[in-house]
Amino acid sequence: MLLTGIEAFGFRNLEGSVQCSPGLNIFYGDNAQGKTNWLEAIYLAGNTKSFRTKQQRDLIAFGCDRALVRATVLRSSIVKELQIQVSESSRQLYINAKRETLRAYLGNLDVFVFSPQEIGIIRGEPGERRRFLDRGIVAILPSYLDSISRYNHVIKQKNKLLQLARDSETPEMSRPQVEAWNEELVELGAVIHNARTGYVEKLNRVLDENDHGRKVFAAERITVRYRSQLEGKGDLSQYTSLFRERLSLRLPAELAAGHSLIGPHRDDLEVLADGRELARFGSAGQQKSALFILDLAQVSIYNSVYEESPVLLIDDIDAELDRGRIEAVFSELEGRVQTFVSTSRRGVAERYRDRACIFLVELGKSINETVIGTSAAQSELTDEPNGDPSRSDGADEANLAN
Repeated sequence: MLLTGIEAFGFRNLEGSVQCSPGLNIFYGDNAQGKTNWLEAIYLAGNTKSFRTKQQRDLIAFGCDRALVRATVLRSSIVKELQIQVSESSRQLYINAKRETLRAYLGNLDVFVFSPQEIGIIRGEPGERRRFLDRGIVAILPSYLDSISRYNHVIKQKNKLLQLARDSETPEMSRPQVEAWNEELVELGAVIHNARTGYVEKLNRVLDENDHGRKVFAAERITVRYRSQLEGKGDLSQYTSLFRERLSLRLPAELAAGHSLIGPHRDDLEVLADGRELARFGSAGQQKSALFILDLAQVSIYNSVYEESPVLLIDDIDAELDRGRIEAVFSELEGRVQTFVSTSRRGVAERYRDRACIFLVELGKSINETVIGTSAAQSELTDEPNGDPSRSDGADEANLAN
């Protein structure tokens, strides 16, 4: 999978287009010029949402009523033009100028991002870690999206019913309806639990085999552990029956509380460094390193499933990594992943001119300062491993944010 070009109109302060290298691409320039905006445009083109804001209005340039981002993607020798048009209240998606649904659109360009805004995966609320897992699962198992969407819908409906029951004079009258929703939760919850625990096993296997912690950062060994809310309540290997039993036991408490009290929507992911929980005991530097290591692990899992790599974005790399670690990261990624990096330091761009496509960003315009050899670039495009063209149904991350 390769992103060969990206265009933006009315998107933040961006103007114009970028022709991308199949290897390393570096956007540099002063602060507030639009470097991160170009990375955000790429992420939006792939995932239909921003990694910086949940408000679509923030994406639209002042004085415009909509933003448009267009990406050209090469995958399995097939070129596709993806386009997303964003207004304050809607998104319109196109593939080769044909209007498409989210399911048809997403998955044509898979993009992972390492950004300071993602540090909540390490030290934020459990919901951020659950979304990290769910996004990774959907990238390799698109059908998982349906389970997440249906589960979120059932929880929403159940909570409405529980709230009405709590505020009524006869809450027990709602018990049969709640029990009906619970049966759906049991089925969907088991799918989610099994998918997440299976993905955590994959993460730990990759973390153990690649050990990016020591290879790239000379850091501790990173591992992850899925922490089910039902842990200690029974046999988790029999999750379906255990979940059903706990829902029955907790039903009176839920009727009194007016909302759902148990389920995988309350589970968490522990991120550990040499067995110690990073959220509690890790320094800011250790937490940032761990986040990047987890991002690399997700890329490796994706690569092992599809025998191709997604696009990787690294925002503000010089603020997060020192010179030695930047070199280690680029060496690790070279020849493996098409990578887009933003930096405020000209020195970073100068240091990698011989192996990267360099873009100077000024007032939203991107100026290509490096001419990548056409034959070399074409060779890399031609030699790209074949992916799985059946993945066009993709993942609606908007559902994962709930």
